[in-house]
Amino acid sequence: MRAILGIGNIGSAYRETRHNIGFMILDKFAEKYKLKFKASKFDYYYTEGSISASQFFLIKPTTYVNLSGEAALTFCENYSIDVKDFLVVHDDINFPEGDVRLKISGGDGGHKGVKSIIYHLQSNQFPRIRFGIGNKFEECNLSDYVLDKFRDNSLDLIKNSIKFVVVLIEKFILFGTKGMLDYYSEYSKKIIEQS
Repeated sequence: MRAILGIGNIGSAYRETRHNIGFMILDKFAEKYKLKFKASKFDYYYTEGSISASQFFLIKPTTYVNLSGEAALTFCENYSIDVKDFLVVHDDINFPEGDVRLKISGGDGGHKGVKSIIYHLQSNQFPRIRFGIGNKFEECNLSDYVLDKFRDNSLDLIKNSIKFVVVLIEKFILFGTKGMLDYYSEYSKKIIEQS
């Protein structure tokens, strides 16, 4: 059994903001498999399904981003999820908009939501999908930038990247981290060959 947590902020005010790309991706995934998120008695919304008999959960914390670890810990304890089977999808200002990177373990990269998850799980050994949101915030501070909505041209730009991440999540559900890495590597190779 595997679980995927998207980092974001709950509420209509935060829809399509850069910090909510984790939620946006999980929503697309749920839409593809005709799944609906439901409230839990804990600090998250969740839904569950299966692909070829591989069971999975999608989780959206109901806390703010920097408290995401509370939901991560509660969920992992309730469902006995091992950290290697717990995938986190989050925004990353270190990469251009739509750039997708994988990280199998390690530090938080300056992301407060990831920092919270590491703290609460007492481990940095969980895989992550890092979705680039750019870092053009010279005219405002970082907080305003990540809480600002994607512009129309940006939404067009990231559509294909979101589809790609949906496939990466499918590979993770079916084959774990190795399956996700293999697909990412093959996809990246094709991009390099085409350029």
